[in-house]
Amino acid sequence: MSDGYYNSKKTDDICDDVCGQQGSKAAATISRLKCVLRGFDVRTLLCLFILMPFAIFAIYLHGQKLTYFFRPLWESPPKPFHTIPHYHTENATMSSLCSLHGWGVRESPRRVYDAVLFSNEIDLLTVRWKELYPYVTQFVLLESNSTFTGLPKPFVFKSNKDQFAFVEERLTYGNIGGRFRKGENPFVEEAFQRVALDKLLRIAGIEEDDLLIMSDVDEIPSVHTINLLRWCDDIPPVLHLQLKNYLYSFEYYVDSKSWRASVHRYSPGKTQYAHFRQSDVMFSDSGWHCSFCFRYINDFVFKMKAYSHSDRVRFSHYLNPNRIQDVICKGTDLFDMLPEEYTFKEMIGKMGPVPRSYSAVHLPSYLLENAEKYKYLLPGNCVRERQTG
Repeated sequence: MSDGYYNSKKTDDICDDVCGQQGSKAAATISRLKCVLRGFDVRTLLCLFILMPFAIFAIYLHGQKLTYFFRPLWESPPKPFHTIPHYHTENATMSSLCSLHGWGVRESPRRVYDAVLFSNEIDLLTVRWKELYPYVTQFVLLESNSTFTGLPKPFVFKSNKDQFAFVEERLTYGNIGGRFRKGENPFVEEAFQRVALDKLLRIAGIEEDDLLIMSDVDEIPSVHTINLLRWCDDIPPVLHLQLKNYLYSFEYYVDSKSWRASVHRYSPGKTQYAHFRQSDVMFSDSGWHCSFCFRYINDFVFKMKAYSHSDRVRFSHYLNPNRIQDVICKGTDLFDMLPEEYTFKEMIGKMGPVPRSYSAVHLPSYLLENAEKYKYLLPGNCVRERQTG
């Protein structure tokens, strides 16, 4: 206080006392920085400068894992399905099986249409169609010369059509040209192709109350499931199928949480081909989902780059054939991701490699009847072939 006047404005007197008065703004700034740094231990500063780049690099490498690990905090689980118990025995009459499910039995079975979008899964398509052949009225297949991510591809089915002569009389085949729009969300191209499959179904002659199977090629309903649903009356109009989840082959059983496959009682103008949740009702133990189940390493590389989740290929070395082979035999994740679960308990329980299964019981019959040809899909045969040419 001077001459009755008091200035309450805060100043940097403390720093000035420690570091001394400076003559210019630049010098004052440097002086204050020195003052601040004097409050830190040199070793602490060195640790910060060394550790910070490593921390940033670790986040770059494993940021996605951190996001998935904390998923239970920011995303709630979907509404649970109402799951219908599945009763089956080879010796029971269809009347008694329908009755066990609370359904009536029809005088004649519904017609069945099996519709798929095809990419390059020749072996799994064969296993699927051989499984369903006894009860499918019409097989409907659409392929494009574009992947969902806009990469060009050949018409693989068309080139291998002679392998499917056994369905020729019941096959409605179509192909469409890709739009090849770089940078577009892959799900847009996928939706475009599914709309085209809707049109192909109408060309195939599907009618009201026919049974329509909507699932990817690697989502295979069991033959007795389809036979039951075509014979029983009063089944739900849309019924999701609970499938057993396998990875790379039927050696690695993951869980029974696959639900995207569905069966519809076709309704003109209402039923649309889709691969998302369309009802709250699910039929238990209805088949198999064998994800990334390929004979050749090249096919793993192709799918990793081609399917709708290609953004999971964060580093180019993920596509290295030797790494892919190692991952298959260890039962670990191709994309080095954490399990996609909604609770910490389930996520932690699934961390690490998928345990090996030594059971080949209750698998598609054609697969077992041709075990030597498809041995890579069975337990004990993790080594894949390298395709040449």
